[in-house]
Amino acid sequence: MSSQKRKIVVTSALPYANGPIHIGHMVEYTQTDIWVRFQKLQGHECIYVCADDAHGTPIMLSAQKEGITPQELIDRVKVEHQADFADFQVNFDNFHSTHSEENKYFATYIYNQIKEAGHIATRTISQSYDPKAEMFLPDRFIKGECPNCGAADQYGDNCEVCGATYDPTELKNPKSVVTGETPVLKDSKQYFFKLGDYSEMLKEWTRAGHIQKEIANKMDEWLEEGLRDWDISRNAPYWGFEIPDAPGKYFYVWMDAPIGYLASFKNWCDKTGHDFDDYWSADSKAELYHFIGKDIARFHTLFFPAMLHGAGFRKPTAVYCHGFLTVDGQKMSKSRGTNIKARTYLDHLNPEYLRYYFAAKLNSGIEDIDLNLEDFMARVNSDLVGKVVNIASRCAGFIVKKFDAKLSDTISDDSLNQKFLAAAESIANDYEGREFSKAMREIMALADLANQYIDEQEPWVRIKDASQQQNVQDTCSIGINCFRQLIIMLKPVLPNLAKQAEAFLNVDDLQWSDLSNNLTGHSINKFKPLMTRIEKDRIDAIIKASKEAQATEAQLAPQVTDSNIDPIADEISFEDFAKLDLRVAKIVKAEAVEKADKLLQLTLDIGIEQRNVFAGIKSAYKPEQLEGKLTVMVANLAPRKMRFGVSEGMVLAAGPGGKDIHILNPDDGATPGMRIK
Repeated sequence: MSSQKRKIVVTSALPYANGPIHIGHMVEYTQTDIWVRFQKLQGHECIYVCADDAHGTPIMLSAQKEGITPQELIDRVKVEHQADFADFQVNFDNFHSTHSEENKYFATYIYNQIKEAGHIATRTISQSYDPKAEMFLPDRFIKGECPNCGAADQYGDNCEVCGATYDPTELKNPKSVVTGETPVLKDSKQYFFKLGDYSEMLKEWTRAGHIQKEIANKMDEWLEEGLRDWDISRNAPYWGFEIPDAPGKYFYVWMDAPIGYLASFKNWCDKTGHDFDDYWSADSKAELYHFIGKDIARFHTLFFPAMLHGAGFRKPTAVYCHGFLTVDGQKMSKSRGTNIKARTYLDHLNPEYLRYYFAAKLNSGIEDIDLNLEDFMARVNSDLVGKVVNIASRCAGFIVKKFDAKLSDTISDDSLNQKFLAAAESIANDYEGREFSKAMREIMALADLANQYIDEQEPWVRIKDASQQQNVQDTCSIGINCFRQLIIMLKPVLPNLAKQAEAFLNVDDLQWSDLSNNLTGHSINKFKPLMTRIEKDRIDAIIKASKEAQATEAQLAPQVTDSNIDPIADEISFEDFAKLDLRVAKIVKAEAVEKADKLLQLTLDIGIEQRNVFAGIKSAYKPEQLEGKLTVMVANLAPRKMRFGVSEGMVLAAGPGGKDIHILNPDDGATPGMRIK
């Protein structure tokens, strides 16, 4: 590791200002914050900036549903986001918003620079338009059948079943997410960034070690196919910045969102008196790193570097991508209570438990990481409580009670502390290389050595022998110094524990350089429990609270109103409703019923047996689209004899009819036979 002081700028992807932070988001902010804290612990200047991504149609529509302005929505969400980050110990040097004067300035400046250089084109294209809402529809606001595999209920940009990408105009049976209307095509003049003009520069940059190998290989595919012009404009109504020379046209959210990094940094510079150009000019000697999820790599490794280059700014030193979070081996699920909001977690558990667990799982690759809740509890209890904190707990009592809270004047045997110091270089390299899981393993191996040493010395036995008092003080002093070294190594991950430990050790803000300085003849304070074990009821409480929050949100969701919707049927009692036995069913087989216009014959697996059910969904689904899917059925409906056979239940579906019928799909993780309660 170089001892020369570095100037570093670091960013995380901007959280979207349309909803709360959940623990999946926290993987990225924890990873970034650990890396930043390590750099600062090394004595480097490391500036960590972020902002809320505050533009786009979803924010505009959410504000309309709440009866407030977009500004009021993003202001409220920003406060909530900042509180969650602060409580998770994510220490931004500046947190701003893309709806800011700085961002408007830089978005306009970059656009004008690129345009003057001839890299902006205009052309008229046909786009999906909702005639009822009187607005052009973003890709994600159109749903329909995948043009490649026929899967229903897919967004207008890509299929989540087969992975195909396409234009929204290619969707079959498209519907507006806003009103349910069938979109029409309407011509519109749009503005395009001629990304292909930067192909050679991007080929060189992406292959020069600035991005991970897996991401570089993926970007190679895009580059070899040839980069298409990128539509950077959207039509009014739109919540964002109007393009300066194009009335009624707005910068697409992905145009101005990454520019928010520059805007937030400029906001920090204005507050602190730093020179923006020292960090962002094309010839800057500072380092610039972006931490992002692998799903937005294309924007950060192709579009954004091209925009920066075209406008005369520096490009990133590196873009670091990470994978997604699964919980207990599956996607986060609202129905299972594993789609956990950051605030829900914070209401029940110490945030540093999760920070440590993420660190113990993260590396420099882009693989997904899994939060196994049993392993989470066991690892925190074993590593943090049972190993690290236990060292201080075992030694402090003897020092305080028997030796006037004072450590030995000399370290009688420095070999253990030297082993810790020797391992520090490797651990520092792991932090630098984002190999956090390796660093945590090495640190816990050192903690094991310290505990083993204390076990061998048996101070609780020797304290009873008057001739062994110095040995006990020396043993516990060595143990306390080992604890101090561990705390320094863990400080990027556990900043609050480090703060508490510094108070216990009676020392100032510990730095990495303090690893080699043993405390001798030093007075410590009385030990107070630094961490407590996780009990299973805390985990259960988080899951329960997440499920309850989901149920509440479902009740508060805006209700669809339409003059064509049937009136509400007569009331039934809760007791009547409770008689329904709703079960998850897997569609093993689906086939058309001969001479029936509306029916499909389904063979349903409900775990304990298979059922034959006739469903009137032929107009909306082809049989091959359904096989292998999960749905929900009424399992205790009396068998009904029909002309084509006996139907042994009912599949639940919703929609006005015709092609617009959707069977109910349980969340990932549901299994055949599971009862819906």
